[in-house]
Amino acid sequence: MAEPTNTPMPTAPPTPRSTSPAPPLPLIGAGSTSNPPSLSSSPTTSFAKPSLPTGGALGTKPVVLHIGDAIRYNPDAYSAFTTAFEVIRPSAAERSRDAFMAALRERRWGDFSAIFRPFWGTGGEMGQWDAELIALLPPSVRVFASAGAGFDWADVKLLGETGIIYCNAGLAASEAVADFAVALIISTFRMLPYLITSATSAATFSAAHDSATAQSHNLRSHVLGLVGLGNIGQQIAHRCRAGFGMEVAYYDVERKPADVEARLQTRYCESLEALVRGADCVVLCTPSGAGRLINKESLAWFRPGARFVNIARGTLVDEEALADALEEGRVSNIALDVHANEPEVNARLKAFAGTRALLTCHSAGGTVETHIGFEELSMRNITAVLSGGEAVTSVNLEWLRKS
Repeated sequence: MAEPTNTPMPTAPPTPRSTSPAPPLPLIGAGSTSNPPSLSSSPTTSFAKPSLPTGGALGTKPVVLHIGDAIRYNPDAYSAFTTAFEVIRPSAAERSRDAFMAALRERRWGDFSAIFRPFWGTGGEMGQWDAELIALLPPSVRVFASAGAGFDWADVKLLGETGIIYCNAGLAASEAVADFAVALIISTFRMLPYLITSATSAATFSAAHDSATAQSHNLRSHVLGLVGLGNIGQQIAHRCRAGFGMEVAYYDVERKPADVEARLQTRYCESLEALVRGADCVVLCTPSGAGRLINKESLAWFRPGARFVNIARGTLVDEEALADALEEGRVSNIALDVHANEPEVNARLKAFAGTRALLTCHSAGGTVETHIGFEELSMRNITAVLSGGEAVTSVNLEWLRKS
């Protein structure tokens, strides 16, 4: 899932995954949660007004700092949100790092209780949420809710130790990312990059028509190896097992419960090496922070001619080693939505674009429905925490509890 485009890399310290599988989304303050609304529903979802504590110096309601663009998709929910809270949205000029830090020192926005960032492409003008920035937050801040599945631009460990719950919005993007991942997986089995580029002229059309068959395979009975079986990994597993008859294996830092494995008809591998050695296509769908999982050593475990897909983070891959594996033929085809030095794409990998590589622009989660969900889920997280409930998609409770 795309991280904020205006947030610099390299990334923050290693961060954990959010709870997986995620709980259903409650209508905060509405009583019954037996039929929670879908994140992909129409942008008119209503919020029941919760019971809230009084807030900071700017008024009697809790203050929420809204960083980034205005709400676009959930006007009714945002209307209820702004009724429950005093919402302040700093200007773009105030969000540059120096100006933002100066405003925090001045307590320009009072003792706000929450930070709300509903879009990944805006609201990150202040750059990395590191120790320098976090130290300036007022002690009243209790929750930071943001769009996006990734959170390597924020030191969520330090936020937790400071007493701030960080909530991502990966749940809202998981369906879109899983759909996109399936398209990338198919592309590696069916030589789609080669066939797409070859359709541009009669000569290449005929050549591809004659030669692509010998390089293409059905997905059925091939082994899909998932690195990570969180929300996105589980949806990929379901689609590929039920829809294409693939065998699905996974490796994760925590083995999933037996009922989850049974429901998905997937098997657990004790190590990354065991997974990779037995897979026909390896898919990275794990959070950032694990280091370079795909490197020279792990690429040597790939079956000759195996395939590789990445919809997680480019920093998890040694791209030079991956280019070596492509040149050597150990890896036959790749599909990458994420790259180590975005927006730049590795030059050696670009050389395979249109033949053995499908390279896209960190867009797996980029749909209207995802954006609707980002807005709504972020508001739900803030409302839940400030009304004394539990966050829907917190990622740093481990460090909050320790603090």
